[in-house]
Amino acid sequence: MNSKLDTGRVFERIFGIYGDQFTLLIPAALVLFLPVAILNGILLDSGGVLVGLATVAISLIATYWFQGMVVEAVVDILDGRRDHTVGSLFSSASPFIGTLIGAGILATLIVIVGFILIIIPGLIALTFLAVVAPAVVIEKAGVTGSLSRSRELVSGNAWRVFGVIVVLFLLTAIVGSILNAIGGSISDSFVGYALGDLIGRVLLSPLSAIAATVMFVELRRAKGQPLTEDTAGTPPPLDSAPEAPAAPAAPPPAPESPAGQ
Repeated sequence: MNSKLDTGRVFERIFGIYGDQFTLLIPAALVLFLPVAILNGILLDSGGVLVGLATVAISLIATYWFQGMVVEAVVDILDGRRDHTVGSLFSSASPFIGTLIGAGILATLIVIVGFILIIIPGLIALTFLAVVAPAVVIEKAGVTGSLSRSRELVSGNAWRVFGVIVVLFLLTAIVGSILNAIGGSISDSFVGYALGDLIGRVLLSPLSAIAATVMFVELRRAKGQPLTEDTAGTPPPLDSAPEAPAAPAAPPPAPESPAGQ
């Protein structure tokens, strides 16, 4: 069994799922990130400590709630059912919000401390904590358990996971800069900034969450741990086609008629 992450397969799946689930994820992102964009616009236009704190709080909730929703959507498409709606995504991810926020904040603090320690430890932490959200949603891991699980899965494939993170970071940075420039050219105040912020979040937020889920699934596969009903609550996903039903046994031959009858 190949224990290495196939990064080509990962990118193929990321963009394939993004396209397949575009009409599901984009409306969900719009609902969640519209309040964040409005608050960011107000913060830029007028400032204020209370507005800043409200922006941070709502942004955290929206970001981690959306991550949980994307994980659910990706698992849904990988198992071949694609039966989620925007409403069912919201309800399916809501039980994990508290754990996702706790794990996300803890992981962020670890990464920040790592960056303070001459950057390299921060990059290492960012890599080994790349699949925390899927561990929470798919395996029902707790706050600290999801961090440990992410480190365990990434171990042995850290450079490949880091490569995926770098490529996606560069892509989102370039697209985000273009969108913010367009928004700023529309207006230098609240409307332009809020619009650019909203479009950027709605279009780009799904990519990192899809990437985390795809890497989680592929890292499990590489370690011989494919998803099953016991771990994900869904049928075996990924590319494995369901086994064909066994052909019915041939009926026994009819008994021979007695001689002379």
